[in-house]
Amino acid sequence: MSIFYEVRREYELSDLTEADLTQSPFELFESWLKQAMEIKQISDPTAMIVATVDEEGQAFQRTVLMKAVDDESLTFYTNQNSRKGQHLQQNPKVSAIFPWLAAERQVLFSGVVEKLSEHENDAYFASRPFTSQIAALASHQSEVIKDRQTLEKHYHKLLEKYQGKDVPRPLNWGGYKIKAHEVEFWQGGEFRLHDRFRYFKKQNNWQVERLQP
Repeated sequence: MSIFYEVRREYELSDLTEADLTQSPFELFESWLKQAMEIKQISDPTAMIVATVDEEGQAFQRTVLMKAVDDESLTFYTNQNSRKGQHLQQNPKVSAIFPWLAAERQVLFSGVVEKLSEHENDAYFASRPFTSQIAALASHQSEVIKDRQTLEKHYHKLLEKYQGKDVPRPLNWGGYKIKAHEVEFWQGGEFRLHDRFRYFKKQNNWQVERLQP
């Protein structure tokens, strides 16, 4: 067994006080996101870890890229026949966390997903690079495959087939909005006394409370 008792550091970059809070958690989130995008050590500031649960209650996590944010939701895209898509079909409850470790910050969203419209899916798919469109068409996400060579052979076949043409969006490929009912902001603090604030919906209005670290 390996022991990592001594792997630790102090958190002292910043703090989060009541004066920093905004009326909507999405306003504060977008402010933090803008700052994260300016930190070179954060290579994927829009990356979030999304957790879902299967029919047996087993939790699964994976990293996806957030592609849009508005005043009540986050948007991401995926193959809706994938494992995460199957989980969300039977249980729309979801959580997503942005682990901005270089900024000593995390933001956790809890809520439910809603599928985007076909028009929204088509519009975003058309904006993707050609090779990304082909990759989405080539991969039957989460399904077992013999080896990588089989996948690459299929990818290159499609690459040649659609060169110079419009790539059709797979009908099972699309987006979800995470409609949040709770958002927690975590800012690392000295002496492990981290600052935590939780926004939650009450009678359709955002309330906020400080949590102990």
